[in-house]
Amino acid sequence: MARSHPIFARYYARTSLAMERGIAEHRDTLLAGLTGRVIEVGAGNGLNFAHYPPEVTSVLAVEPEPLLRRLAEDNAAKAAVKIEFVDGDADHLPAEDGSYDAVVASLVLCSVPDPDHALTEMLRVLKPGGQLRFFEHVRAETSGKRAVQRILDATIWPTLGGGCHTGRDTAAAISRTGFHIDRLDKLTRAETRIPFPASPQILGTAVRPDADHG
Repeated sequence: MARSHPIFARYYARTSLAMERGIAEHRDTLLAGLTGRVIEVGAGNGLNFAHYPPEVTSVLAVEPEPLLRRLAEDNAAKAAVKIEFVDGDADHLPAEDGSYDAVVASLVLCSVPDPDHALTEMLRVLKPGGQLRFFEHVRAETSGKRAVQRILDATIWPTLGGGCHTGRDTAAAISRTGFHIDRLDKLTRAETRIPFPASPQILGTAVRPDADHG
């Protein structure tokens, strides 16, 4: 199940550390208040791990890229919460139905082959009332920038970026899958220091509806 992108992984491992100057505070917001069992989909090199609150009892980190998974294991050793690793991907999460209190998706839904399928998997593994916490870059708000994103996504960007697509409407996909979005913050390049075409970003919380209440 491993998906090796060695060139991208080495590049990302370096640049992600520099990007933390703009992202670290948003990781705190992303994970604040989480409790219980969490599954993090596309954990990358584990930069979220230091931001998990102590009320989280365990994190299952799903990451298919071998180099990033090894780097994440180093970061897990410094974390205050228990973290277990598994070679897996968003299309087939290695978890039983309704077994997790929260799912974390951080800069990963841009690169999954089928966002709707991945989000359906996330919905499946959540308990009723469980939360999806997401931080993702999404399509631009102006027609000109959207056109640029479409060209990039149809040509070189996915190859250079390990499958990344710049112009996805991730909020719409989250709602379409059956989640209820109860918080959605839109972030700009000025707030995250992530440049176009991987901007703007969205940060928020969505809930799996309780089966008894819809």
